[in-house]
Amino acid sequence: MESGPAIFAGVVFALFGGSLLVWTATRVRRGEPVAHGVNPVASATLASLASVIALALGAWCFTRV
Repeated sequence: MESGPAIFAGVVFALFGGSLLVWTATRVRRGEPVAHGVNPVASATLASLASVIALALGAWCFTRV
């Protein structure tokens, strides 16, 4: 019963992190800005870091099942 919230949170974090990582990689590959009005390198780095953190949180949630 207690593993249900951990599974849900893990799936949410994994989907968000994976989607953000794919979106950021696609934008960088096409040469399009990740965030308007921000340094392209800084925005791509910050988005990549956020996606890796979300994926790590998802993996951590799955270890708590």
